Amino acid sequence: MNYFAHGIPFLDEPYFVAGTAVPDWLTVADRKLRIRRKQIEPFMEDTDVRVAAVARGMMQHLRDDARFHASRAFAELSLALTVAVRDALQCERGFRPSFLGHLLVELLLDASLVAEDAKRLETYYAVLESVDAAAVEAAVNRMAPRPTDRLAPMILKFRRERILGDYLDDARLMVRLDQVMRRVKLPQLPEDFRHILPDARRQVDGRKVELLDGIPA
Repeated sequence: MNYFAHGIPFLDEPYFVAGTAVPDWLTVADRKLRIRRKQIEPFMEDTDVRVAAVARGMMQHLRDDARFHASRAFAELSLALTVAVRDALQCERGFRPSFLGHLLVELLLDASLVAEDAKRLETYYAVLESVDAAAVEAAVNRMAPRPTDRLAPMILKFRRERILGDYLDDARLMVRLDQVMRRVKLPQLPEDFRHILPDARRQVDGRKVELLDGIPA
């Protein structure tokens, strides 16, 4: 799952929503920092309500991901898109089709959810604008095995760039995919890779309900 799918069931709880995004923000901002369930659990009932909400949101993210990635729909879609990626790239050296197949399922699920009701995306960003980025970072640093000073800047950048809307358009999604490829030190995608995106969208949209089965909606 990705940012929007994680956060939209909880739009009335801003710091909880921020917590659902923390694991993905850290993957971008501070990739080596991993916060485990056992480190989060003691803070879920913290006397600081913002810390407690961030912790509960982080735990929700981990629970949702565990269910999502174990689902039959995810396994089948991820495999189907891995094959599509492999065929599109003709197994060119350096690409990781399974990584891209997995990633496309998650990004295109967010795109499908945004397309259902674009106003929810505006609400999602408004909710995140209402949180204090420094307070979220401070909450996370209470749980983390080591402190980070990269999270608050990442939150500000995420709010400013509003990347989730780009997932709706194939050309803009290609730009975002290339950003991911650079971040993980993989080759840039050829322009004709975008030709697989319309069918990938249809496949993910067609199994959206299955992908979210058992996950708060």
